[in-house]
Amino acid sequence: MEAKTIIQTKDLARIYRMGNETIHALRSVSISISKGEYVAFMGPSGSGKSTLMNIVGCLDTPSAGSYILNGKDVSNMTDNELAEIRNKEIGFVFQTFNLLPRSSSLENVALPLVYAGYSKSVREERAMQALESVGLGSRARHKPNELSGGQRQRVAIARALVNDPSIILADEPTGNLDTKTSYEIMDLFENLYAKGNTIIMVTHEEDIAKYAHRIVRLRDGLIESDVVNTEVRTHHNEVV
Repeated sequence: MEAKTIIQTKDLARIYRMGNETIHALRSVSISISKGEYVAFMGPSGSGKSTLMNIVGCLDTPSAGSYILNGKDVSNMTDNELAEIRNKEIGFVFQTFNLLPRSSSLENVALPLVYAGYSKSVREERAMQALESVGLGSRARHKPNELSGGQRQRVAIARALVNDPSIILADEPTGNLDTKTSYEIMDLFENLYAKGNTIIMVTHEEDIAKYAHRIVRLRDGLIESDVVNTEVRTHHNEVV
């Protein structure tokens, strides 16, 4: 059975106008990603990788070209439609964690379910399951300032998982973490991938990109290379 295509872009372009200047952030990007893949977008600053991730994540729309996400054409959707798709289809993990400081881990993880309209008991149950899946069940009542950087990122990953999204989008997920913690977080992503999650990660760090099973390199708004990573890095550390 062929894997289902979950992301399909054709000739994506994104142009920004700043005063008299026209910036071609993406020129013509066609990419296809199947369910269950683990892909890294790489490239130097200004290569277009963040723009591509924003479009794939339905945070931005292309100036030209098409984007089909899970069978739906999202290229020309309104902001409200995009917000709904984002909440259903995409789990985000950011470099800066983006957690609410006054809320507990459990409340932070349950947040996407509030928007989705679930009852409190369902929200708490699912949020707890997500926290347990990242090894943080015992920290459910802790607030972000009572957690280490690595634990905060795990809470953010649990929040990304709680809606059972089609894809997990991770933007420089280890950017604010020390080396050892970075590897622990990458081990966690490897476990999520092994369970069948589709993961797309944006990074400029070669050693982090090596955890992905496919590496797409961008330069000047174009895909420079798109290769299977034959030397996937795994650490097999026990998650503590």
